[in-house]
Amino acid sequence: MALKQYQQKRNFASSPEPKGDEAKARKRRKGKKPFFCVQKHLASHLHYDLRLEHHGVLLSWAVPKGPSLDPSVKRFAAQVEDHPVEYGTFEGVIPEGYGAGIVMLWDSGTWTAESPDVDAALAKGDLKFTLDGYKLKGSWVLVRTRGYARPGELSKKPSWLLIKHRDEWSGDVDITEFAPLSVKSGDDFPAIVAAQDPALWPTPRRPATGETGAMLQKIIEQAAELKLAELHQQETPSSPRKRRGRKPVV
Repeated sequence: MALKQYQQKRNFASSPEPKGDEAKARKRRKGKKPFFCVQKHLASHLHYDLRLEHHGVLLSWAVPKGPSLDPSVKRFAAQVEDHPVEYGTFEGVIPEGYGAGIVMLWDSGTWTAESPDVDAALAKGDLKFTLDGYKLKGSWVLVRTRGYARPGELSKKPSWLLIKHRDEWSGDVDITEFAPLSVKSGDDFPAIVAAQDPALWPTPRRPATGETGAMLQKIIEQAAELKLAELHQQETPSSPRKRRGRKPVV
């Protein structure tokens, strides 16, 4: 079962992540264009998860530095376990266990394989595809490498390179810096955390060592300020804040 590894790694009694059902997803998505998303995930480190819908699941790669629109930049992408299609709209806090941290729906849309046989392209290690998202568009390729393994051995976690093809959507803009917010809520990490029950907030690392620890601690402090401001506003009602962002396509 494609989702077995995903489900074994998670405790769904505590995690808000969807458990998923591959057969139901295939039936529900039949006749629709394949979905893709990129989730910005602050866990043990900040990274971006690229997910492509295929055969009722989301094929997934963790891209530490995020996608680049510059065709000369090859971004390392570690293939991870398949995720449920329902995960494609997930945004929020994973309170504990595997992947604990904050998840933002950074981009979403549809994708089209440029390779005639996706399974054959994956087996070959050369998957060409076109994205039509809010932030990422145009032609891309995932190329498998030997990864971080001993000479003559294959990496246990398949290693790939994510590369943008040169087209009208390529350029030297750092898209992760230019468009850092969620396409679902229009928010950044602090507001996403503040929208959750404080009991589920990630615990700041003390002391805040390293870039990730310092980033998480600052986010929690900013979320607390937003929560206090929200409580104050409830005590003195005014017009509600209008949510930003657009509904993701799934």
